[in-house]
Amino acid sequence: MEPKKNPKANVGRNSSLFFAIGLALMLFLTNYAINYKTYDKELIDIGTLDMGEELEEEVPITETIATPPPPPPPPAAPEVIEVVEDEEEVEETVIESTETSQEEEIVEIEEVEVEEVEEIEEVPFAVIENVPVFPGCESGNNEAKKACMNKKMNEFIAKKFNTDLAQELGLSGIQQIRVFFKIDKNGDIVDVKARAPHPSLEKEAMRVIGLLPKMKPGKQRGKAVRVPYYLPIKFQVQD
Repeated sequence: MEPKKNPKANVGRNSSLFFAIGLALMLFLTNYAINYKTYDKELIDIGTLDMGEELEEEVPITETIATPPPPPPPPAAPEVIEVVEDEEEVEETVIESTETSQEEEIVEIEEVEVEEVEEIEEVPFAVIENVPVFPGCESGNNEAKKACMNKKMNEFIAKKFNTDLAQELGLSGIQQIRVFFKIDKNGDIVDVKARAPHPSLEKEAMRVIGLLPKMKPGKQRGKAVRVPYYLPIKFQVQD
């Protein structure tokens, strides 16, 4: 009776596979043996770093050059003093004493007249002793003369002032003009100034004030003085 062979027990069936695996393993071991390296421990010892030693800085040696001192200045020439003979005789001034004795007679000094310098004073209209007098206001006391002057001034302005000028300038409503002037010590009108909504109204106001008559000047302590005066002009423009 012949024994039957099991097909799975055939050893030579995978021989090529085992050969390839063995060949790869041998190549790996050969490559590892070729590339394997060893190092000497004495060569790779880096030692220790000693920080105890200090670095010594080298200081450069410089040589100091001695500069010779400057030469002394030349000796100054001796000053020659010329002696001039004093030929002129100087008279001595005798200072006399200013003290008086009991026997000396005292002379009385006559009065010296001092000329007073005339100063131009200016006194406000409200506090002046004697107000300027407008023509026609000579009678009455000081207060009556003030009231008469104010009345005459207003009548004069209303008669002479051209109120149609404001309408010609295109102005409307109430127009107010502030006029300032002075009555000097001769009774003349000076230093006229005006403030108005329009320059033409200012010129008209100054023109009318220049037409005022000459007055009797105001007085303070019996002396003629200048008197400032304020005169408001106010009127309604007719539409």
